Amino acid sequence: MSSSDNSIASQIEGTDLNNLYGCIDKMNVHGLNLTVPEDAQAVIKPWDERNDTTKSAESGVDDQIIIHVPFTQNVRVRSILLKLGRGEVAPRHLRIYANHTTIVDFAEAEEVTPNLNISLLEGEIGVTEYPLRSAAFANVHSLSLFFSEAAGGESLTVYFIGFRGDNRSQRREATQKLEIPAANAPDATLTDRLSEKTGGQQTTAR
Repeated sequence: MSSSDNSIASQIEGTDLNNLYGCIDKMNVHGLNLTVPEDAQAVIKPWDERNDTTKSAESGVDDQIIIHVPFTQNVRVRSILLKLGRGEVAPRHLRIYANHTTIVDFAEAEEVTPNLNISLLEGEIGVTEYPLRSAAFANVHSLSLFFSEAAGGESLTVYFIGFRGDNRSQRREATQKLEIPAANAPDATLTDRLSEKTGGQQTTAR
């Protein structure tokens, strides 16, 4: 693992800023090819339980699982947080599909082009953050996560899945802070506006 990978892992320890856990429709999270189907919900944990290894999702007949994660509202997902099995049960690959609730089996997943392919880091002890920079994740109501290619080739394990980003209400609050009150903008004199500009204060997003 490179030093840059190390810095990513260390930066997220001890913080839950912009965690989307509260926006996940946990009761409707489900998975394919799990030894225990309900374990798909067990790995969707609050941030303070991220390192709990007593709950996990393990693949059934081979080294592939799909976990569908619906949200209670449309969100913008900036990154995915993962704590995965190590050694032979470590998945090496993740395909992410945005807003594809109709994926019902692995054959169908193979036919659909994922929004993002990720080569997963191996040997990580803690939670690792993978940025999602694609515009496809700006207005998401569900994510389907296709883990595959276990190091041992027989089964894989996932301990924690989380997301960072923001929801509609957070974006609306940020937008309101940038807006000029309509009553004040036209009444400002040219001198006021010039002095405000030269003072380095910007009241709108440029």
